[in-house]
Amino acid sequence: MKPEFEPIQPTPGSSFTLRHYTEARDRDISWHYHPEYELVYIPTGSGRRHIGQHVSGYAGGELVFMGPNLPHLSFSYEKDGSFEQVVLQLREDFMGEGFLQKPELAAVQQLFQRSRQGLAFGPATRTAVGPALRAMLAQPAPARLLTLLGLLYELADAPDATALHADMGLSALQVREQQRLKQVYEHIEQHYAAPITVQQMADLTFLTVPAFCRYIKKMTGQTLTALLQEYRISQAGLLLGQGRPVAEVAFATGFNNLSHFNRTFRKLTGQRPSEYRRGNLTP
Repeated sequence: MKPEFEPIQPTPGSSFTLRHYTEARDRDISWHYHPEYELVYIPTGSGRRHIGQHVSGYAGGELVFMGPNLPHLSFSYEKDGSFEQVVLQLREDFMGEGFLQKPELAAVQQLFQRSRQGLAFGPATRTAVGPALRAMLAQPAPARLLTLLGLLYELADAPDATALHADMGLSALQVREQQRLKQVYEHIEQHYAAPITVQQMADLTFLTVPAFCRYIKKMTGQTLTALLQEYRISQAGLLLGQGRPVAEVAFATGFNNLSHFNRTFRKLTGQRPSEYRRGNLTP
């Protein structure tokens, strides 16, 4: 079974993604990979872990840390008992280039390296780390970041970490597709406030326009327009959380029409921009 690429956007106002699931949906069960590191916490129950070439069962809950581009099956597959899952996803440079090279982070750097094989943690670490990970869901952004750094140190020193030896690597074709997709995301991140056309992206990736449209749909499940709107709205959420005016945010994130911005924001978030700003102001 060929793994599917899963595009991941950081949580608005954050340098990483943190999600809480309390319901398993059939459409979420997939064999997939992404360039982000992923920490998964499941408080209770049993199920199956299928990570790379590793297949085994877990019981009494799960805490697992996986490196980038490591194909894995959704943890809701064959899950027994009530379903709850906290998922944290982050890039290696989530704190900037060279962050992990700091001498104080030597243990965390080793943790990231070990995670490329997949790491499962025992009950003691799961009991210690799980509640703090869940508490992050309600924390403001600065406290959430500090908690994350503490958790990474705790995982790095955990005596009950087991390497899953799950690494199966990506084919040369998948590596090439990853590099091409990285170009697309980097261009969007750097230029989302300006107009971005399909022709520009096709030229950037050395594809024709029809070939690029097929490629981006295959890799992300979205059109370029949908991908771009999603990223712009995630950035808009960050700016609104700073209390900036709605019109200013709209134009700062690449929308040249305020009505279009309002419609798109409500479609993707379920809230009007002004409502979102009132409920998400950063202290």
